[in-house]
Amino acid sequence: MRIIFLSIVLCTQIFIVYAQNKTLTPVTKPEEVGLSATRLARIDKMVEEHVSNLWIPGAVVCIVKNGKVAYHKAYGYRDIESKTLLKKDDIFRIASQSKAITSLAVMMLWEEGKFLLDDPISKYIPEFKNPTVLKTFNPQDSSYTTEPAKSEITIRQLLTHSSGIDYAAIGSDEFKAIYAKAGVPSGIGNNDMILGERMRILGKLPLKHNPGERWTYGLNDDVLGYFVEVLSGMPFDQFLRKRIFDPLGMNDTYFYLPKEKQSRLVTLYTGGKDGKVVKPDTKAYDNVIATYPNTAGTYFSGGAGLSSTVEDYAKFLQMFLNKGKYNGVQLLSRKTVELMLTDQHIPNIHFGLGFGLETIENDYQSVLSLGSFSWGGAFNTHYWADPKENLIGLIYTNIYQSPYWSVGDKFKTLTYQSFAE
Repeated sequence: MRIIFLSIVLCTQIFIVYAQNKTLTPVTKPEEVGLSATRLARIDKMVEEHVSNLWIPGAVVCIVKNGKVAYHKAYGYRDIESKTLLKKDDIFRIASQSKAITSLAVMMLWEEGKFLLDDPISKYIPEFKNPTVLKTFNPQDSSYTTEPAKSEITIRQLLTHSSGIDYAAIGSDEFKAIYAKAGVPSGIGNNDMILGERMRILGKLPLKHNPGERWTYGLNDDVLGYFVEVLSGMPFDQFLRKRIFDPLGMNDTYFYLPKEKQSRLVTLYTGGKDGKVVKPDTKAYDNVIATYPNTAGTYFSGGAGLSSTVEDYAKFLQMFLNKGKYNGVQLLSRKTVELMLTDQHIPNIHFGLGFGLETIENDYQSVLSLGSFSWGGAFNTHYWADPKENLIGLIYTNIYQSPYWSVGDKFKTLTYQSFAE
């Protein structure tokens, strides 16, 4: 009896290891993983309505359940003007979805003992020593006064957006002006700059508030990208390629696309006066061209610079659901994954070390299970992962300044209602 019991345990452990190491594979039919094909068709109806009404140019959706691709479809157009149909492997600008990847890079170095989370960032980037907080601002000439901050910025605060650093281009008016005057960019399309040079300038600029005081969405992950360069001795793009993208098989994720993949970049659109899709008549964000991923560049923005496919990002998320393992490699330990997905108790938000979180305090607001983690990108890309249900959902389109951001939440609802058991 003992031998039989031990055999069962051993087989179970082997199965778990296999499940964590195998790559994503498609199912023959959704019912294999407990989803209803009939109910999933409601996703088609919703997305097709958005496309036919010109609310979005097109979209790619992907649902992964129990490590298997249960639903993966493309709708609409990669480029409306040429009537080029969107394909499932087309490449999208993922903007702030870059942040979670940067967080992974940072935590891999933390696991190597390179730093402690509550170390001051100035220990590694001296320009952040003795930070100041903005006291007064003159909009006429962007001049300002400051006062000393109560404490140094820590690496944990950068990971949780509680450092007091604001955002260029999309932040508060004062800091948009201060950063613009100093030449600190948002990270989207600033191709000819050097990350380290700009982050060292940022380190000498004032903060919006004292470190740790509250949550402010800002250039924290750009600082962290440079931090990775400092600790690893490698350009940030090379670190991501060698340590994350190649091991996970994320073969279509780049800051700047190689020529042979540039034709797969989707056209970027914006919402017109009536909310319907129009091609941008102005440049995006820091006055940059929308085709920035198809140019050569030297600026590796950890907060906004990457482009990718839904399949690549699903691999990244599956690694977290697998407790740090994917594709036969282990990037993180189970305990590090648990830490990253633990609420860091920043006032007024539920945030871990790189992700928004579903916690006891906010669970009543959503169909997501406790412990789920999620975020999105400025060009209307959305993702979440649900550990309890072993579920990943992604929907990508590329349109900004659009009133149809809710396509992400609708997709989430329609995914969960498709459960057949």
